[in-house]
Amino acid sequence: MKDKKFRKYIRLARKVQSLAENYRHLSDQELQMQTIHFRQQLEQGKKLESLLPQAYAVVVEADRRVLGMEPYFVQILGAIALFYGNVAEMKTGEGKTLTATMPMYLHGLGGKGNFLITSNTYLALRDIEETGKVYRFLGLSVAVGVPEHEDEGEEIDKEVVYAADIVYTTHSALGFDYLFDNLAVSPDEQYVTHFNYVLIDEIDAILLDMAQTPLIISGAPKVQSNFFTLSDWFVKSLIEGKDFMRSENKRHAWFTEAGIQKAEDYLGVETILSEKWKNLYRHLVIALRANYLLHLNKDYVVEDNEILLLDEANGRKLIGTKLQAGLHQAIEAKEGVEITTESRSMGSITYQNLFRKFKILSGMTGTAKTDADEFRETYDIDVIEIPTNKPIRRQDHRDLVYVTNQSKIMASLEAVRNALTQERPVLIETGSVSMSTLYSLILLKHRIPHNLLNATTATKESWIISEAGKKGAVTVATSMAGRGTDIKLEQDARENGGLLVVGTERMTSDRIDNQLRGRSGRQGDPGDSIFYVSMEDKIVVESAPKWAADERKLLTEQEELSNDLTPLKKKKYNKLINQSQSNRKNQEIAGRQTTLEFDSIITIQRDKMYSMRNRIMTGTPVELENIINQCIEEAINQLITKKENLNKQTILDFIFNNLDYNFDVFEIEKLDKFNKRTVKKFLLDLISERLTHIHQFMPDSFQQLFFKRIILLKALDTLWIEQSDNLQQLKTVINGRNWGQHRPIYEFQVEAHRSFTEMREAIYLEAVRNLLLSELVKTEDGSFDVEFP
Repeated sequence: MKDKKFRKYIRLARKVQSLAENYRHLSDQELQMQTIHFRQQLEQGKKLESLLPQAYAVVVEADRRVLGMEPYFVQILGAIALFYGNVAEMKTGEGKTLTATMPMYLHGLGGKGNFLITSNTYLALRDIEETGKVYRFLGLSVAVGVPEHEDEGEEIDKEVVYAADIVYTTHSALGFDYLFDNLAVSPDEQYVTHFNYVLIDEIDAILLDMAQTPLIISGAPKVQSNFFTLSDWFVKSLIEGKDFMRSENKRHAWFTEAGIQKAEDYLGVETILSEKWKNLYRHLVIALRANYLLHLNKDYVVEDNEILLLDEANGRKLIGTKLQAGLHQAIEAKEGVEITTESRSMGSITYQNLFRKFKILSGMTGTAKTDADEFRETYDIDVIEIPTNKPIRRQDHRDLVYVTNQSKIMASLEAVRNALTQERPVLIETGSVSMSTLYSLILLKHRIPHNLLNATTATKESWIISEAGKKGAVTVATSMAGRGTDIKLEQDARENGGLLVVGTERMTSDRIDNQLRGRSGRQGDPGDSIFYVSMEDKIVVESAPKWAADERKLLTEQEELSNDLTPLKKKKYNKLINQSQSNRKNQEIAGRQTTLEFDSIITIQRDKMYSMRNRIMTGTPVELENIINQCIEEAINQLITKKENLNKQTILDFIFNNLDYNFDVFEIEKLDKFNKRTVKKFLLDLISERLTHIHQFMPDSFQQLFFKRIILLKALDTLWIEQSDNLQQLKTVINGRNWGQHRPIYEFQVEAHRSFTEMREAIYLEAVRNLLLSELVKTEDGSFDVEFP
């Protein structure tokens, strides 16, 4: 099927190249008029697809005139794959920025709702600066969704940005704008309203590597907990295997029965798993995770008395990002830094669900083929390999497998020395900040000058990369050098054999390994890549079959006796490395699938709430009146159905707390019977009187309508924020329940449904309270200020 698609794309690309010659003879004005012509055809009912050859040919010519760059055949081919909603795998240096101009223009002809997503602000600003000229030349509106000087508090005009035909922005900026839209009080304050076409640069980084990291709007701080330090002290005293267990892949941890008993004794509580102590138990669970699953200089760094998270996929610092549900504060307690205030989640969404909203999803990356199945199963998009413009000359050598880390590192050091004698540049990949620092120290010990690129030196990144392609340059880096890093070779380095990429361990996925290899051999340059791995590597220890541990012990003893530090010859050891990586990759796929399942449940609830918000914001007076009547009905029903004994005190409590602070208690004597029918009628009459009083105080019908809107939205938002925060915490804690033979996703579904039902009932009552107990303060200009109860 894909071969058939590919042949179709090749035919179309040839047609585009042929048509581009025809447009070369047009004047600038005649070329620009094509946009008007295309839009007229769309208005007359023509399909966007039918315009592809002509529209792409127009962009090819516009690129040549405006940018001085004419897309190659393979770039046109990639652009066609992108138009149809595929992932285009295009190698480093193949001109993805220019490729994007064609599908973005064609989809932009249809109006707003078309986005090009980059992984950071710098790339969005850089690309719009370059390619925006082409779109504007052809008469399309284009905008950038991130501020140029974010650190100076600059804001963007969202109304202008999201009304543009084409928007260049980042994944996080779009996600947060979408979430903030759904906290608006009127449709005029909602901007992200069209999800037509999205093209994601480095799509695997965003939809795979970042799939388990939700976007979360944090709101008002919670009451600060004093359990973090106490929980940290306790879990540091635990013994693994006795008090708690870790899964084989070291990604999950849970208390044993002995550990639960120890916690109860230590803290002086009984039945810590009961409802009474659930908050304390939650703190123990996150302290366990912080101490035994998250590691300094691998998952985070401490900088200026602050915890900064590291991106597992590329080792970069995630500035401004915090772990949720108290986990960040648990790490702070672990490391002895100041514990920051925990805040509530006001809304959240994963990138998976954000980008599934688009009618057409596409993306570009240098490495996607290895994860083609997951892209197809999760997002229903195919990966199309686009040939390189020039043949790849890089040689990817077979891994060299050693017994110990020490023998592996010394062998890789010899390879670096050999490359230096040839005056070749070398890029050395390490799996963590701590390992990159260790390797740097070893190079210093052997008097080898080099640059170090990791999360602690990221401010010098552009300078380090600019030096990395010079002859004899040695660069030690984490995997942050593996994506979006364009190492350009100077002529001498190219003539000496090009860049040598030395991997010191296999990463969590062969896709990330391929990204590192892809730093070499750019645009037909020569180069080599080779990985030095060992039986002691993290991926082998955590993810290899069980027999590997015994084999490692035996081989280590043999090496110590023979002092033979040569690589292992048997192919079974190379297969073991590949199998370990495959196991880890499958674990990560399963983790992403679990995240998707969790978020699918949250999405159902979120969509219901956002749909109700939109109903309230756009509803007619009659529709709003019906919603308020429903809230009143449900609030009263909660009282008369849930209370076993309807008596004078119960009813008075309900009235004073929800209907009228100034209720005359003697009025209750009018009730001669306390049954459901009479109590309901009494309360409905009281509410009717209160509403009449409010309408008399605020006679303007437009003001009444707006008042009803905001009291309903306030009730909805207050309770949804509470629910959203609860769901984030529930997700964190419930993952540890597999120790008790529970299925986490089933547990989450049951508890999420229960809490949603409770939230819905609370919203009815909160809406009635807001309606009847809010204080209306009339201002001099005739408007009203509302002070909520």
